[in-house]
Amino acid sequence: MRVDDADGVRTVTFDRPEAKNAFTADVARELSAALEALSPEAFDAAVITGDGDAFSAGGDIQAMAERDETAREAYERVRGTLGRVAEAILTAPVPVVARVNGDAVGAGTSVVAACDFAYAARDARFGASFVNVGLVPDAGATVTLPRLVGLRAAKELAFTGKLISAERAAELNLVNEAVEPADLDAVVDDRVAELAAQPTETLALAKEAIHANLGRSWADGLEREAHAQTLAYDTDAHEEGVSAFLEKRRPEFD
Repeated sequence: MRVDDADGVRTVTFDRPEAKNAFTADVARELSAALEALSPEAFDAAVITGDGDAFSAGGDIQAMAERDETAREAYERVRGTLGRVAEAILTAPVPVVARVNGDAVGAGTSVVAACDFAYAARDARFGASFVNVGLVPDAGATVTLPRLVGLRAAKELAFTGKLISAERAAELNLVNEAVEPADLDAVVDDRVAELAAQPTETLALAKEAIHANLGRSWADGLEREAHAQTLAYDTDAHEEGVSAFLEKRRPEFD
C-alpha cells in the first residue's frame, strides 16, 4: 500500500499493479493500519484507490495455493487481516471514500461496500467472486452487501460470483455513482471537499450512530463471517477453484 497525506486527506493506494492490486495478508494489515491511524483532529477524510488499471482483483490466488495452515490459524488470519480491514473502514472516525479506478473483485468489492462513499469509473466491474474459488465472501461483505444492495441481490452476487458493470453497481447502491473515467478524480475531489467543509468530529459521531443502529453489531457479523470462511478454506471446492484458476480452466465443482 502507498499512503499519501495532503490537505487533511489520507489517500491509501493499492500498489501492486502488476498483480491487479491483489490482496495479501500484508496488504490487508497495511491498509488497516493506515486507516486505524486516522484521527478527526488531523484528517477530514480518507480515499482508497488503486494504481494501474484495477482497484483490486481480490485475494492473491497464488498465495492461496501455497497456504498450509490449521483451521485455527486460518480463523486468526481471516479475522486479523480481512476482518480487520472491514472493521478499520467501518469504524474510521472520518468518512472513507472509494475511488474505484478499475475492476473491484472479491475483497475489492468488499472494500468498496464497507466505504462510506464510492465512485467508480464507468468501465469498472464488480463481483463477489469468492464462490469461484470455493470461498465465502469476506472482508466484511456478508455484513455490508445485504445492507447495501438488499438480501436477494446480495445472494445473487455471492452465489453466482458473476461480474456486474459499474452502472449496475450504482443501481444496486454498491457505489454512489458511475462516471466517465476522465471525470473520476473531479467527482471524488468534489465529494472530499464537501466532506472537509463539514465538522469532522460530528461526522464521526453520526457514522458511529448510524452503524450502531443497523441491528447486529459489526463485530458479531465479522465473527460469523470468519468462522464460515475458516470452514470454506478446508473444502474441496476451494482446492478445485484455486487449481482451476492456476491451470486457466473452468472449475468443476461437485
